[in-house]
Amino acid sequence: MINDPAMEDKKEFKSQATIEIIDNGPIKITGRILIRDSKRDITDNPEEVYLCRCGRSQNKPYCDESHKK
Repeated sequence: MINDPAMEDKKEFKSQATIEIIDNGPIKITGRILIRDSKRDITDNPEEVYLCRCGRSQNKPYCDESHKK
């Protein structure tokens, strides 16, 4: 686990996730995760997420299936 000073003043969060690279598709992450914006604010705490890796999504960082078009 990486030491994160920003987490010192917040409840400790331990990530337990599975990352799957889907052929010709997104990155699927399941488990206990945090997604933060560039300011390191907590923006989402989903149990499952699909992240864009083709760059076409209009809903980045999330996949909107634009890779299928």
